[in-house]
Amino acid sequence: MTELIGIIRIRGWAATPWYIQDTLEMLRLIRRFSAMIYPKSSALEGMLKLTAPYVTWGELNDEGLNLLLTRLKTIDGNKVNEEFVTKVMKLSGYTEFVKKVKEGELKLNKLDNYFKLPITLHPPKGGFKGKVNRPYGSNGEFGYRGEKINELIKRMV
Repeated sequence: MTELIGIIRIRGWAATPWYIQDTLEMLRLIRRFSAMIYPKSSALEGMLKLTAPYVTWGELNDEGLNLLLTRLKTIDGNKVNEEFVTKVMKLSGYTEFVKKVKEGELKLNKLDNYFKLPITLHPPKGGFKGKVNRPYGSNGEFGYRGEKINELIKRMV
């Protein structure tokens, strides 16, 4: 089973250097409060280190993954449901879709022809607990937060 990383952009585009903006576009994090799911890799880690002041990330657990997948929209703008997964994606059901994403057989970033990416989220309920221009370890919000990303996702869905 591959480890999945959930990435959320928490800062906007104003005064963002071009090379960081390009990397954020490669990660498909074009707007604030957009999220993506990627399998863990060394290339991804390098991109995250570069864009750290603009994003927060961590390892997804089952609950965090399911919450993000509930916000996933199809190309026509509808929510992903059992019927869509069986007819269009040719899978046996929604649970199989979630299982294949979790195991790394389906990479969400490669499924452009099925889904509207990135996943859009709301601002967190209750606001951010720290400043968005400080690292997570220093009472801020950006950067690596490990398993705590699932708590933030829960507040943003």
